[in-house]
Order: sequence, then C-alpha cells, then structure tokens
Amino acid sequence: MSSIPDFPTQASRTDDHIVNRILLTNDDGIDAPGLAVLEQVAATLASEVWVVAPEHDQSGTSHSISLHQPLRYSRRGERRFGISGTPGDCVVMAVRNLMQDNPPELILSGVNRGANLGVETVFSGTVGAAMTGMLFGIPSIALSQTFGDPAAVRWDTARQLAPDAVRRLYAAGWDIHACLNVNFPNVAPGEAGPLTLTRQGVGLVKGINVVPRTDPRGLTYHWLQFHREAVENAPDTETAVVRAGGIAVTPLRFERTNEDALAHLRNALSQR
Repeated sequence: MSSIPDFPTQASRTDDHIVNRILLTNDDGIDAPGLAVLEQVAATLASEVWVVAPEHDQSGTSHSISLHQPLRYSRRGERRFGISGTPGDCVVMAVRNLMQDNPPELILSGVNRGANLGVETVFSGTVGAAMTGMLFGIPSIALSQTFGDPAAVRWDTARQLAPDAVRRLYAAGWDIHACLNVNFPNVAPGEAGPLTLTRQGVGLVKGINVVPRTDPRGLTYHWLQFHREAVENAPDTETAVVRAGGIAVTPLRFERTNEDALAHLRNALSQR
C-alpha cells in the first residue's frame, strides 16, 4: 500500500493548534469512551473545543435529521451539550444554533467504536455527521477505531495517531464537496502502517438479518443485525489497507450515481 506523499507533518501555524474552534460529535453517544478519546485529541488541535453529541447511542442513523419531532438539548458543561436527536441533528444544532455566531472551522466525528468500511459507511451515523458538516461547507472528518475483541478496543491507537493524522490532512486540504472517512487499524500504535489514501470499496457487509427474540411476557421482538463476510476487496480500498495495519483515509461525497448503470439504461431505453 502506498502512503500519502509529501504531506507536511503539521499545519503551518506558530502555535500547536491548527484551528481556533473545533466541533466534536459522534453516534455512540455523549458518554461514549471514543468521544472522550476524541476530546483529548481535539485539545491538541484547537484553542476552543465544543462537544455537541447525541444523548443516547445513534449508531446506524446515517445522515438522517429529525423533521417530525422537536429537539432538546442538555448542558453537560462548558461548551458541551447533549442532543436528543441524531448525529446529523447535532451538527445542525451546533452550526445553526449553539455556535451560530462563531461556527467551527473543523468538525471531527467519532472516535467510533468499530470500523466504518465500504458499504457500512452508508449507514454510519459517524460518517453521517461528517457528511452533514460537508453540507455546510465545513471541513469534516469521521474517525473510527477497528477492533477484534469488543471488550478490548485499542483506544490508545486512535488517541496517539489521530492528532498527527488530522494535522496532516487539514494542512493538505481537500475539496469542499467531500468529507474524509478515517479508520485506524486494530494494532498497537507503534505497529500501525502509514496514513494511506483509499477508495471506499465493498467492505465486509453482505446484508442485514432480522433476529427474532421473545421477551419475558412472551411477546416477540426483533433485532436488525449486519451480516458480514470475508469479501475480496481491492488493495487500494479502506478495508484492505486497515486489514494490512494501515490508517485508511477515504474522501466521500453525496454524489452516488452509478455511471455504468446510467450508460446501460440510456442505451437500452434509447433503442425502444
């Protein structure tokens, strides 16, 4: 895998901070350990850190926003707020309400407990928050920590590697119509490979299952569950890079037109 070439090691400023004001959010909830990690990371990057995150776990909510119910927020400390809605709601509330007089210069979403790779990025609330930030024209990065054992997530990997990764990416800059999806590998910080530009690829999700259960009163309820398999992913995809121990960086956008299908349909329909 090829590392990102010729990126500066940090943004060009006279102090250690790359921005004055940064917004943090996530989809695991405001009390999640990954957000605590991200707050430590952000303290090295910005003079002023704001946290606007969901009150409860909002995994799988993609970039949905609440149009049919009101939003409420609770103050959790200085520049720290819990929101009753989705990660997308959090970004909107921060940019258009709580921080409207002085909006953030950078949005970081995460650190997610588990990878967001391939097709899974379509469902991810972590990525959805970053895409909502992209809608506002604010540089936005989703960050996720891969794990093998859910009881032993390597938070130190993200904690140690994220500051330099964010500095390098912010200094390099990217198209305003893209956000970045960053995945840290399930290895110790010193064993991680280079920061690597990747494509989204297929990932590991092959479908979604419905798992029925019965509650103590004898009533049936259901869980939705991703079905994952070992899928062949090209070497330049985020799944392959993370599996090899590298830090994957994928630029994402809203435009998802399938050009092959578009060309096929144009040709087929023009002949009728």
